[in-house]
Amino acid sequence: MHAPSPLGEFELTVLMAALRLKNEGTGSAVRDEIERLTERSIARGAVYVTLDRLEAKKLLSSRRVVGAAERGGRPRRLYRVEPAGQRAVERSLGALDRMRAGLRLARDHS
Repeated sequence: MHAPSPLGEFELTVLMAALRLKNEGTGSAVRDEIERLTERSIARGAVYVTLDRLEAKKLLSSRRVVGAAERGGRPRRLYRVEPAGQRAVERSLGALDRMRAGLRLARDHS
């Protein structure tokens, strides 16, 4: 059996945002959470493409719920990180921790 493919940086970020939203986040909420915490502007399409890819990898699942009246009742999708997705996040963060261990970055770039 081969090791699962590693997560890309943005995949990891999307999964962590979904976890932060307690598995009840919409695509827009995931995007807002990423923008809020990274202070970067994120393209809406990039989030949805990544959510779809993570769902195809069985790391994430979604369910449709009836939208609120102020949305005209339009359905929305809520995303949930699956146990395999949680394990993938743990593996990726562990790898980053191992790479970072003992690393000293220069503070003065002048």
